[in-house]
Amino acid sequence: MIDWIYNTLKLVLLLVLPFILLIRGAVFFHNHYELASSISLLASGAVTTLLLFIYLTFMYGKVTGKIGSSNALKRRTVIAILLVLGYSSYGLFFLSNTNAKSSEVHAEFTKLHPIVRLSISTVLFLDRSLLITDSSRKPEDYKKMGLPSKQRSLHYKQSSGYVHAVDIRTNGRSELRNQLLQWYFKLMGLHTLRHIGTADHLHISLSSKDSRGAI
Repeated sequence: MIDWIYNTLKLVLLLVLPFILLIRGAVFFHNHYELASSISLLASGAVTTLLLFIYLTFMYGKVTGKIGSSNALKRRTVIAILLVLGYSSYGLFFLSNTNAKSSEVHAEFTKLHPIVRLSISTVLFLDRSLLITDSSRKPEDYKKMGLPSKQRSLHYKQSSGYVHAVDIRTNGRSELRNQLLQWYFKLMGLHTLRHIGTADHLHISLSSKDSRGAI
């Protein structure tokens, strides 16, 4: 029984590791080297491609007992690249209408920083009911909500050209589900803040050099 649990956990870890590496790696390059979003994603994509290449080579070796010819290695490289590109393209540009509170919020999805978008698209495979309630804001929006305006907010458009923060609904969901969601974003290296009240939501953000210390 213990061996079965161990082997299952090991398999799950191997399956999710490429997704973690792709997003967590991009966050690392963004935070530590302040690279542009495209460069951060390309760097983490390259590392993820290498990991997938190793996976494919390992599986090929298990079946044939060989590493394969140079052409076989090239094919595995191309397959790994296509997998990363295909997944990233889907995650960066597709969001179902059911995962946005309104058509306005849905239209703002591509205004979010690509790393934040990719992290949301990835968790949607496990949580189809996730609902984005807000992302892009302007100073006057805070006044409309009865809140004091902020000089710095990651909900504002940053010099990167993107909004670095998004709000996700937690109202009407189990506390365990909300906690797991918060842990996921923390694991990805993003900032999380739970706002509890009439508009209970989870605030997710990526650091910005324009607003250091802001979340």
